[in-house]
Amino acid sequence: MSPTLLFSFVIGYFLVLLVVAYFTSRNSNNDSFFIGNRNSNWMLVAFGMIGTSLSGVTFVSVPGAVGRESFAYFQITLGYLIGYLVIAYVLLPLYYRLNLTSIYNYLSSRLGFVSYKTGASFFILSRTLGATARLYLVVAILQDAILNSFNVPFWLTTLIILIMILLYTYEGGVKTIVYTDTLQTTCMLAGLVICVVYILKTMDISLGQSLQAMGERGYSKIFFTDPGSKYFFLKQIAAGAFITITMTGMDQEMMQKNISVKTLKDAQKNVVTLSLIMLGVILLFLVLGGLLHLYAAQEGITATGDKLFPTVALQHMPPVISAIFIIALISALFPSADGAITALTSSFCIDILGMQRNTTWSDADKKKTRQYVHLTFALVFLLLVMVFKWVNNPSMIGVILKVAAYTYGPLLGLFSFGILSKRVVEDRLVPIVCVLSPIICFILDKYQKQLFGSFEIGLELLIINGLLTYVGLLLISRKTSPRIN
Repeated sequence: MSPTLLFSFVIGYFLVLLVVAYFTSRNSNNDSFFIGNRNSNWMLVAFGMIGTSLSGVTFVSVPGAVGRESFAYFQITLGYLIGYLVIAYVLLPLYYRLNLTSIYNYLSSRLGFVSYKTGASFFILSRTLGATARLYLVVAILQDAILNSFNVPFWLTTLIILIMILLYTYEGGVKTIVYTDTLQTTCMLAGLVICVVYILKTMDISLGQSLQAMGERGYSKIFFTDPGSKYFFLKQIAAGAFITITMTGMDQEMMQKNISVKTLKDAQKNVVTLSLIMLGVILLFLVLGGLLHLYAAQEGITATGDKLFPTVALQHMPPVISAIFIIALISALFPSADGAITALTSSFCIDILGMQRNTTWSDADKKKTRQYVHLTFALVFLLLVMVFKWVNNPSMIGVILKVAAYTYGPLLGLFSFGILSKRVVEDRLVPIVCVLSPIICFILDKYQKQLFGSFEIGLELLIINGLLTYVGLLLISRKTSPRIN
């Protein structure tokens, strides 16, 4: 299919999003932007969060990694299930009881104002890096597939996409995103299923036969039993649980959608439903990855990693499938990028600028400030995407999970200490602890061969980081009654 026709599909899809945004953002205010007026439908939130949780990186990187890691990623997904249960029955009751708009206000109540600012700052750092890494991967694919033909530079492609996202989130925020994410998740999953069915028909094999062929080539191995390997199943499951607890349960982007639901019971149903759907969706992505590698071997395609799926879809499939791939890819991109910019805007306005605490600002001042912050984060996204282009890592999902291990670890330690301990910290020393823990983890990771021999530290680096933060907080604490019960 010609780049011009592909581009017309992209524009048409975006116009649909604008129509949805127009109808959902009418009569919106700051509460609509931040938490959807606490009136979101839990079923829509649950379904839409699939797209936010997966993103364009999952859409491309998870299938591409099957040739190298088999189905090892499913071990992490099993850990996700444990993590979602902790979110549903430990964190959500806490957030609803305190009636939070920003979940980091909990840290202020429990540990102190400096701890609150520290937690919010680490979220802003974490989500900015993670979201821009996801955005870079999809922009790079769109650049190669469409925009290079028009001689549009990479930075301009990124800017155009960010402007598109700003246009449909600028007024409605979370209120709009709940609906646009539902639409985009539908398109993404439809694209996934269509691609799987097409490859099976093209290769003239059944799903059962394809799984047998994957097994013969070692693609479908799920459980790794070598304790020294970074893919060891216990390490992967534990890492998956803590990744979910931190990257969902302690992440304002993900939680602002959950706490936009009317009641705690509905929010819990949302999270449990999401956890079960995610198991099936990730397994389907892995099956697609196995099929892509089988198809590539049959057709002599040499592309690997993140380039495999785009190469097959855009160069070796009929034009209609190529168009479906592009729409599905954009549908995977927008939920992760629009939610991130909205959540970062919310956190910066509420947690850093203190918008809710400042009673001297008028509603008009608050709205204008929020819009300036929104635009600023879009500019930051543009700059960081250009940095990731310069880095050009072949597997962005590995980069994202490694970044999360460093930046979400302190959040894990802060929330765990607040919930599990009754001690009170020396608030002014908290930032030092939260900076030292990732530095120690970096040293452990960099010199792990010298320190641990054949034992490999993988995604459990996040757990180590959180534990170091917890121990550091314990050292600067005293035995006193907690601030909240």
